[in-house]
Amino acid sequence: MSLIVQKFGGTSVGTVQRIEAVADKVAEFRRQGHDMVVAVSAMSGETNRLIGLANEIEGQPTPRELDVLVSTGEQVTIALLSMALNKRGCPARSFTGSQVRILTDSAHNKARIKDIDDTNIRAELARGRVVVVAGFQGSDEHGNITTLGRGGSDTTAVALAAALKADECQIYTDVDGVYTTDPRVVERARRLENITFEEMLEMASLGSKVLQIRAVEFAGKYNVPLRVLHSFQEGPGTLISLEENLDMESPAISGIAFTRDEAKLSILGVPDTPGIAYRILGPISDANIEVDVIVQNVGADKTNDITFTVSRGDMARAESILRETAKELGAREVVTDAKIAKVSIVGVGMRSHAGVASKMFKTLAEINTNIQLITTSEIKISVVIDENFLELAVRALHTAFGLDEASPEPA
Repeated sequence: MSLIVQKFGGTSVGTVQRIEAVADKVAEFRRQGHDMVVAVSAMSGETNRLIGLANEIEGQPTPRELDVLVSTGEQVTIALLSMALNKRGCPARSFTGSQVRILTDSAHNKARIKDIDDTNIRAELARGRVVVVAGFQGSDEHGNITTLGRGGSDTTAVALAAALKADECQIYTDVDGVYTTDPRVVERARRLENITFEEMLEMASLGSKVLQIRAVEFAGKYNVPLRVLHSFQEGPGTLISLEENLDMESPAISGIAFTRDEAKLSILGVPDTPGIAYRILGPISDANIEVDVIVQNVGADKTNDITFTVSRGDMARAESILRETAKELGAREVVTDAKIAKVSIVGVGMRSHAGVASKMFKTLAEINTNIQLITTSEIKISVVIDENFLELAVRALHTAFGLDEASPEPA
């Protein structure tokens, strides 16, 4: 049978009752003859509780000691899940990241996996045991406990699947798959049966919260088939795989992503000279502020206007830096706008379908939505618009590109 790696997040293991339900699910897969490796997060809220304790002691906790502290959250869940499996007559053994030998670099709180020694896991699988692994953690070459940062348990599961050459990596979460867009905004959003790694990366980077970007990158790099499933509802979920595995006649657009957390800054009337973009954006980058959309225009008077977007939470710092730069360059003015949103259409089908951009722009024009900025890639078109038009725009585009779920037939 197959070797399957499963990952259960904090909500899925948030109570003893839920851990028992997870044990039922895992034990059933084992009964079917599959070799099972399970990566789990800490119980929901536990990591935040531990960080809170650290903050009470130390305003900025020592990174190494914080890793030692927060890694205990997963240690609780691996032990409890292993107990629950053993109780069901399904032999199981728990492993922390360092017991598996998940080797990371030494960047505490945001370490990256360098290598996984699969010897211990394979030995336990050969004995017929389910292997339960603590997500989110590993150890560096000096034996220090490290944690992988946000989304670390997803990354652990995918890395284990890659190292073990698993047949599939299943990520269990509180949604039953990847949807064409957020169902809270578009009632007729539908679950996708398949999506490519590229599309999922774009969706994740553009605001879709189903999977962490690092996990998708890892899966794409090592060609690990990923499936997103609901922890407590039956269903096929969404399979994320290589483009070559999909139907060649797939639609132009697979999904619509959006984010409200955007702010726009413009510096007007700067000299049109080589290196001007760096002089403006370099200090922003040096302040560790991530820049998203960038547009540069050259005016008739041979001066430049440069507009870019940042996360709304970074706007105040970015504006302060930009005003200093404007003084140095003799710019005409700095203009900011925090009431914007970004809407993106994503799909590998764009490569073989003409007229996607014009259809998007026409749809937005029909609902009187002004496009402020446009950026494109091979499989994505993003526009920045007034945030008041965001939900209207998402619904209109969802319908225009045929993504609405078919209405049920009348009885």
